[in-house]
Order: sequence, then structure tokens, then C-alpha cells
Amino acid sequence: MSRSYSMTGVRGSADRAVQLARSYLQFQDSTGQVHDVQDDPRFQQRGVDLLWERADEPVLGVEVKGDRQANRGNYFFELISNLERESPGCFLYSSADLLLYVFLSPRELHHLPMNATREWFLARAKSFELRTTRTRVGQSSYTTVGALVPIKDVLAQVAGASRFRIGVEGQISAL
Repeated sequence: MSRSYSMTGVRGSADRAVQLARSYLQFQDSTGQVHDVQDDPRFQQRGVDLLWERADEPVLGVEVKGDRQANRGNYFFELISNLERESPGCFLYSSADLLLYVFLSPRELHHLPMNATREWFLARAKSFELRTTRTRVGQSSYTTVGALVPIKDVLAQVAGASRFRIGVEGQISAL
């Protein structure tokens, strides 16, 4: 089964996910600074949306993924970004240190260490179902391919993986 989205809808979801990710990072370190680099081609090539700068710590690259399908119990790890152009998926090439996976409607953020999550996934990649989505851009569209990966497995088996609820008032609590 393939889902279909518009670029406007995708961008709106991405913007909301980044806003929630920024709130989470500020909650984790109120003195730190979060820099939005989504529109910087140097960071787009690296699959990095935000830079998280904290005192006496290395700057971390952060990839943010927004998802509107929270009730399915899976992550959608992007393996091929644009099938028609044979572009690799961000989950595979991102040089980010963190993947902040945001389920928009319950306002739930999953903190996934990128390298550990990717290594865990690659060791089991053949066991996950692949799905496609279509995104319309004007009169044309492109296909994205991703793996459906059970949330419960990642949270239980990847060191450092955790999840948080972000309330409408900005309060954040671990789940």
C-alpha cells in the first residue's frame, strides 16, 4: 500500500516537527543553542536539520523526521528518498548524531542515537516490510521507499533510545 502526500503538506509537517524538536532540545539544555540549518545546502547534503550547541560539549547534528501516522506502531525509516532519481534515503546517509522522530498528533518525540539506530537496523534490515509514499510537486511526483520498523523493538534494543511527550503548554515528560 502506498500513501500520497503533497509537498505543501510534507513541508507543514516537517515545520511542526522541527518546532517540537527545538522545544525538546531547549528542555534538555536550557542554556544551549539550536541552529536551524534545513535550508543550508551544506547541511542538506549531510542530512542534518538542526545543530545543537551546548556548553563544553561537541556540537551535535540533528535530523528531524515528522510523522503523521502515530497509531501504526512503526517508524518509517527512509531508505530511498526519490526512487525516480535514485536518491538515497536520509536514514542511510545522514551524518547527524541524533534522529529526533516526531509523531505529530500525540506530540511524541523519540530520541534515537543515529549511528546506534542505523547499525541496529542494518543488522536486521531484511526482516522489515518496505512501503512507498508518493509526494506531489506541482504537476509531477516522486516515490519514497522506507522500512516499517516496530517502535517497541527499537526502544527496547537500541541503547540510548527514549521517548518523550511534549504538552501543548511546552511541558516535556519522559514516557
